[in-house]
Amino acid sequence: MSATGALLTAEGLRKTYGRTPALDGVDFRIRPGEVVAVMGPSGSGKSTLLHCLAGIVTPDAGTITYDGRQLTALTDAERSALRRTDFGFVFQFGQLVPELTCLENVALPLRLNGVRRKTAERQARHWLDRLDVAKIADHRPGEISGGQGQRVAIARALVTTPRIVFADEPTGALDSLNGERVMNLLTEAARDTRAAVVLVTHEARVAAYSDREITVRDGIARDLAGAT
Repeated sequence: MSATGALLTAEGLRKTYGRTPALDGVDFRIRPGEVVAVMGPSGSGKSTLLHCLAGIVTPDAGTITYDGRQLTALTDAERSALRRTDFGFVFQFGQLVPELTCLENVALPLRLNGVRRKTAERQARHWLDRLDVAKIADHRPGEISGGQGQRVAIARALVTTPRIVFADEPTGALDSLNGERVMNLLTEAARDTRAAVVLVTHEARVAAYSDREITVRDGIARDLAGAT
């Protein structure tokens, strides 16, 4: 961890698609247990920032440091390993595997890391219970509601005890009531485990669950706490 206490930092990130700059010199930092909301209109670059921070997309310029390691200097295999162990992901539509039960979906990251099935499923049941969806453990994604599906997706993101959760519009497909429940569960569970959360959203009511907000517009980020 850096001297400033940041778990993940980025400096001078630039990413261009064609002639369009998605990121234009963006700086970012997040500490353990902190929830940072990245806000901005559609096409502003906020999802590109999340994908760069998570090692999914490689920036054209700039550096990303995670726990003292230069993320941009790691191999594809090393970044993939981090996404299986240290990083958790929640997306707008859950992206659960339709052929698997909810229990199997939550256990999947552990199974991919070589954890035995019984152990993985025991940990998966713990998280399903914690997120109040234990009763649908044997259902498949097509048999459950959108709100239930997002809670299953959160359980899957947290089952490996990640240090950072990347949540990209996690309530975008939900009504306001389910959205609030999902955000309460996500932020409460993350803070209990001291996981940092990078939360991409365009909704002020969702950003209100964060400790700090960053706005991205035309590839340029502004920290509403005063830092860029």
